[in-house]
Amino acid sequence: MADTTTAGPAILTSSARQEEQRTARLHRAIMLGIAVLLVVAPFVAYPVFIMKVLCFALFALAFNLLLGFGGLLSFGHAAFFGLASYVSAYAAKEWQLTVELSILAGAASAAVLGLVFGAIAIRRQGIYFAMITLALAQMLYFFALQAPGITGGEDGIQSVPRGTLFGVFSLSNDLALYFVVAAIFLAGLMLVYRIVHSPFGQLCKAIRDNEPRAISLGYHIDRYKLLIFVLSATLTGVAGATKAIVFQLASLTDVHWSMSGEVVLMTLVGGLGTVFGPIAGAITIVTMQNYLAPLGAWVTVVQGGIFMLCVLSFREGLVGLVSKLIRRPL
Repeated sequence: MADTTTAGPAILTSSARQEEQRTARLHRAIMLGIAVLLVVAPFVAYPVFIMKVLCFALFALAFNLLLGFGGLLSFGHAAFFGLASYVSAYAAKEWQLTVELSILAGAASAAVLGLVFGAIAIRRQGIYFAMITLALAQMLYFFALQAPGITGGEDGIQSVPRGTLFGVFSLSNDLALYFVVAAIFLAGLMLVYRIVHSPFGQLCKAIRDNEPRAISLGYHIDRYKLLIFVLSATLTGVAGATKAIVFQLASLTDVHWSMSGEVVLMTLVGGLGTVFGPIAGAITIVTMQNYLAPLGAWVTVVQGGIFMLCVLSFREGLVGLVSKLIRRPL
């Protein structure tokens, strides 16, 4: 009897470890499949459209890092996306920086803004946190609108040069730029995956699920909230800066509150709290916007209908539903 009692937990632990290993193998297979698809995609679809999907997928991944794993709902993430877009476009056009330096400048500006906004917003919780982020983002929007000498005002910064990569490889060709964008997206995806499955990511999920317990264990939760906020803002900045280079444009749309709403929609439709859900959500929403464009303003009505369908039918989102069916976290 003693032997059986002693062996029970060991068998259970071994079973759990095997389950984790199977899940990890599945995730590696999915990432490999995504990489293969990215190599093939520009030869079967319009590269600029795919680049738009990848930019918004990275945006959604960054937002999901904050909401899905940090439990912090931000209505002002367009601020980081838009600021990085403006900085990247300005750096490429006015300072004649190469593509990688322009994108890094945009990401750095988003990180600094995220540190400032986060230090202010994390003092509150729930809807108050969300409203503070929205108010701060609106301040940035009105600055962009009222500073045409820097941002171009309602015209934005147009004709942004794509330039060269490392000062050597020209990116004027869509296909050449596509592979740069694909590499940035894959790097962002792997970074998010690493963060989520690190001890820091596990602690963030613990704070999300039971904040009082995390405090009782001695963790300074505000530090972790601020860190995940800054990480999310930085990745969002990478997405915004890359988007400005792809479309050679930075405009008020990038920093408008509706952009924050779109990324919330992408995350919820794809699957909140899943690693691959935001990618599916971005593909769904961007594809709808592209192919339903002839409907004009009715596109938002269709998006609202799909959102309600997801909430009522499968709250876990598209990938969350698949994850539930195969009994593996995605």
